[in-house]
Amino acid sequence: MNDPHTNDSNELTPRPVRESVSEMAEIVMPNDANPLNALVGGRLMHWIDLAGAMAAHRHSRQRVVTASIDHMDFLVPVRVGDLVILRASVNRVFHTSMEVGVKVWVENYRSNEKRHVSSAYLTFVAIDEKGNKLAVPPVIPETADEKRRYEDAARRRDIRRAETERRRAVRR
Repeated sequence: MNDPHTNDSNELTPRPVRESVSEMAEIVMPNDANPLNALVGGRLMHWIDLAGAMAAHRHSRQRVVTASIDHMDFLVPVRVGDLVILRASVNRVFHTSMEVGVKVWVENYRSNEKRHVSSAYLTFVAIDEKGNKLAVPPVIPETADEKRRYEDAARRRDIRRAETERRRAVRR
């Protein structure tokens, strides 16, 4: 079993946030929509998970699995034919896990309008081929926005841990 403190093939040299930035775009097709011609929330959640995984892969240079996703709001409807833009990056690393932020916009290229659809924070864990957790290189926030997200990630982690403890207590 691998020691999560060392990765034989992956030196734990800190990497800047910019190396994890991932962007993807999707055109909303009829099979992505509900009977109201609006994007199905589950499809958007799937795209968010993919965009987040790309950022986690880029940063860790390892296989990653989704451990959790925080609260999501769907702020504006997305219609068939709209272009959905997803941008993700690693906010902070916590030894074997990473918080990744994903922000989603809808772009109506006919009207040249771009609107914020949703934001989500996901936790990914790096694993080896046997499913053992691997240590992840630290992330280096460089811009003011990256530094703010880095600090906010620690607060969100505390909230996630407190919620996990609350749920454990309820199950007892």
